[in-house]
Amino acid sequence: MVYGSGDYTYERVEGWGGGAAGRDLGVVSSMACDSQDRVYVIDREPDPAVVVYDREGRFLFDWGQDVFKVPHSIWISDDDIIYMTDVVLHTVMTFTLAGKLLSTIGTPEKPGGPGQPFNAPTWVVLGLNDDLYVTDGYGQSYAHRFTTDGELLCTWGGHGSETGQFDTPHCVRVDKDGRVLIVDRGNARVQIFDAEGRYLESWDHLLAANDLFIDPDNTVYLAEAPGRVSILNLDGEVLSQWGNRDGKSGPFVDAPHGIWVDSHGDVYVCEVPFAHNRIQKFRRV
Repeated sequence: MVYGSGDYTYERVEGWGGGAAGRDLGVVSSMACDSQDRVYVIDREPDPAVVVYDREGRFLFDWGQDVFKVPHSIWISDDDIIYMTDVVLHTVMTFTLAGKLLSTIGTPEKPGGPGQPFNAPTWVVLGLNDDLYVTDGYGQSYAHRFTTDGELLCTWGGHGSETGQFDTPHCVRVDKDGRVLIVDRGNARVQIFDAEGRYLESWDHLLAANDLFIDPDNTVYLAEAPGRVSILNLDGEVLSQWGNRDGKSGPFVDAPHGIWVDSHGDVYVCEVPFAHNRIQKFRRV
C-alpha cells in the first residue's frame, strides 16, 4: 500500500522497531536521527531511557536509565548534540550520542513560577544563531529563548486563544529564515514568530498536532494528534496527507506524537497514548 500523494508517497516498513527489533518498549513519545541515520527513541515510561536503533530497525544500545524521570522530547543537531526535555525534572538537558550529560538548564524537580522556566517543558530546539528555544507547555503556556549557556533572553505567550497566546505549546522548530514555529496544540494551530517572539502569522487550517519537523528542503512534516501526518511547504500549503484523522484504530497512524525524517527522506512516526511499543517507518518511494 502506498501512503501520501504526488511527490510525497511512502510505503510502510513492516515490523520496524519496537519489541520485534530486540527490545521491548513502553510509551514512545519522541524520536530523532543522528548524522548516521541511527534512530534515537524516547522510551518515556514506565522505564525511561533513550533507545537507539540502526535505520533498519535493529536495536543497538540504550542509555539514560539513571538520568530521567519522564523524558518527553528529543532533538539532535547537525553536530550530533542531543537536546531533551523532562517534564517531571522540569529541565532541558544536552547529551553526547553515547548519553554523556553535557549541560542542564533548570533546577531538577523544582518547577518555575508563572512565566518562569520551567514547568513541565515539552520541546527544545537550537536556532540559527545557536540560541535555544523551549516550549514550556504542560505546566504553563510559554515559550522561552536562551543562549546556549543558559541565559534567558526572552519569554512570550501565556494561556489563552488570542494571537500570541498558547494552550499547550507542545513543540518548537526554527525554519531557514529564523522564524520560530510553535505547535499550539490546544488551539489546533501552528503559530509563527520572529526570533524575539513577535507574532508573524499562524496556520489555522490543520488538526491539533504534537510534533513538527522541517527537512533540509524546507518541507514541513506535521504529526497531527487525531491520527494524521500532513506534509506542507513553509507557506502552510498542504502537499500530502495520510492517516486516520478521527483517531480510529487502523493500518495508518492512530495518535502520532513524534515525527522525524532521515537523510533518505524516510519518515518515522511514534504514537502516544493509544499504541504502546509502536514506532512506524514509512519509506519514501
